[in-house]
Amino acid sequence: MTGFQVRRARTSDVVKIVDLVEPLVQRRILLGKERVDLYGSLQEFVVAETDAGEVIGCGALHVMWEDLGEVRTLAVNDAWLGHGVGHALLETLEHDARELGLSRLFCLTFEVDFFGRHGFQDMGQESVDPEVYAELVRSHDEGVAEFLDLARVKQNTLGNTRMLKLL
Repeated sequence: MTGFQVRRARTSDVVKIVDLVEPLVQRRILLGKERVDLYGSLQEFVVAETDAGEVIGCGALHVMWEDLGEVRTLAVNDAWLGHGVGHALLETLEHDARELGLSRLFCLTFEVDFFGRHGFQDMGQESVDPEVYAELVRSHDEGVAEFLDLARVKQNTLGNTRMLKLL
């Protein structure tokens, strides 16, 4: 296998991100995103690209609150699993989170072992300060609702683990 590097996503990567993520959506590992939403949140994405120009992984960092971000849509091509692609993507997203001044990262995942190896822990029933909760609960963002463990997103969270990392 050739090498790879992680870089900011470009508009020309959206179709490649869809192709990478769609099999995971079909297997109910990731939630699907409309292409229009991917374009709208493209600035949150990084991609892993081989030396030959093939997009083999992606991930996004979404800011949820003053100190809190979410790792979203972290995906790696099956052929590249175990080659450090997921690690490199997550490392880049964590670096970006620190640059933005975030001190906590959230993820909703089936990949508990992977995120656990990278310092994430099961959130359990952790709650936030009531004043912050009152602000967050107003959000229309599904990720925020998943972080808060709201009833309206229970169908999204079944079988997933809510995990948190302190940066």
